Amino acid sequence: MALPADAATPDLPTPHSTRNRTGTVLVIGAGPGGLATALLLARAGLDVRVIERLPRVGGRCSAIEVPVPGTPDENARFRFDLGPTFFLYPRVLERIFKLVGRDLHAEIPMIRLDPQYRLVFGSGGQLDCTPNIPRMEEEIARINAADAGNVRRFLDENRRKMDGFRSILERPFLGWGDLLSWDLIKMLPVLRPWKSIDSELARHFADPRIRLAFTFQSKYLGMSPFNCPSLFSILSFLEYEYGVWHPMGGCSAVSEGMARIAAQMGVKFGLGEEVKEILFDGRRAVGVRTGAGEYRADAVVVNADFAHAMTRLVPDHLRTRWTDRKIARKKFSCSTFMLYLGIEGRCDLPHHTIYTARDYMANLRDIEERHVLTDDTSVYVQNACVTDPALAPEGMSTLYVLAPVTHQHPNVDWTGEAPRFRARMLAQLEKLGVTDLEKRIRFEKFVTPDDWEGRYAVYRGATFNLAHTLTQMLHFRPRNRFEDLDGVYLVGGGTHPGSGLPVIYESARITSRLLLADLGRDVGWLGEPENRT
Repeated sequence: MALPADAATPDLPTPHSTRNRTGTVLVIGAGPGGLATALLLARAGLDVRVIERLPRVGGRCSAIEVPVPGTPDENARFRFDLGPTFFLYPRVLERIFKLVGRDLHAEIPMIRLDPQYRLVFGSGGQLDCTPNIPRMEEEIARINAADAGNVRRFLDENRRKMDGFRSILERPFLGWGDLLSWDLIKMLPVLRPWKSIDSELARHFADPRIRLAFTFQSKYLGMSPFNCPSLFSILSFLEYEYGVWHPMGGCSAVSEGMARIAAQMGVKFGLGEEVKEILFDGRRAVGVRTGAGEYRADAVVVNADFAHAMTRLVPDHLRTRWTDRKIARKKFSCSTFMLYLGIEGRCDLPHHTIYTARDYMANLRDIEERHVLTDDTSVYVQNACVTDPALAPEGMSTLYVLAPVTHQHPNVDWTGEAPRFRARMLAQLEKLGVTDLEKRIRFEKFVTPDDWEGRYAVYRGATFNLAHTLTQMLHFRPRNRFEDLDGVYLVGGGTHPGSGLPVIYESARITSRLLLADLGRDVGWLGEPENRT
């Protein structure tokens, strides 16, 4: 299938003068972490250049914008988020915007969703999950009355967990000394990292469907709730405590807003410019080489996919802890198969809908262990036009359909499987009441794990980066001040604290503090990790 090319990014504002700045930083990748870092470093007075291989900002948090085929209106367009569609815990980005003198919600309008999403269980039943706790208890009682009484206990317990763990997520982990800190040790009885999220939730909810409602969020990390450490039960808590938000224009509008502000602050952007290699003097990074030439800098921030960047941009002999061989032996997250559909008419679905496979555990094993495709696969559908009708022309809609699948593996040849799996996903939509879809499609694009790796430079197509196992978290993860090289810093899902937009934004503040301190700059304005309340 021929895929229409993405529309070019609109011109960014002309950067302000950068005179009187000292200290030059190159940021590889204009994803969420790279953009947040550029904002903070520009606020500190550094000369910042962001280099992005794609023709628009955002990385996996960018937009797909395409003309509506067959219409005489040249302004009629479908707009989709390429990747993330859930915007959670806005207080992290609110703080970054405040640090650079902006108001997040004034710059990027957002709507808090209610219901947050609909869960349809292949094994029977559904929940319209709402942040209104009395109504949520009523929803749960229709499936299991006893479990409804434990919702508040779950939220109260995770509120205490989040209060205790927040400062841990806001500071770097650069070695064993950080891991053995008293703050972390005394949190162990609360965090219970030796348990999975599902086993942790069994303390609160007996019905596996109710547990699933509060554990499927482990998929934001690309992991199974039966393997993901229990400390990530805070993910569902964050949804109910702080909301599930829709930025108008999609999550990609957040990236575009950040780039607009960064350019106004003097950050320079090179879009459609691929970094070919990082330049070194010994083990110290001194710049990068692109197709347009060489750029020299005092520091290099890598926001590209960690494993892909290291194996492509840095000679293997310069790395000790993260050699090609060692990276290949690490555990990586799942991938996703994506369908972006521009259709005639509307769909009777809420903004977010998740269908969970009838045999959910078997579906997860197919993804993580057997590396095969499942007939009755779990599917997520975003029907964003019910909230944001400007994403499609009048009388039309956008549907974003995602199925978690194995990352690149010899068991699945996507060249042959993609059309069959696409048909399977349309059949799954019929279970949600979306019928006669085929004849209503005006635009279609799909993305496979092959595309994530080949087109979007994601190692093994693992869209959520390194898996969040206990041996790949905190100081076991690639560190924000990258330990194998001098002058190289990491930001994004491949470093601490991990994947997911809130912690990716937090990684920018951690990395910026380290980089600025190494350059002898003031870091007090960035703030310390929040005290527990």
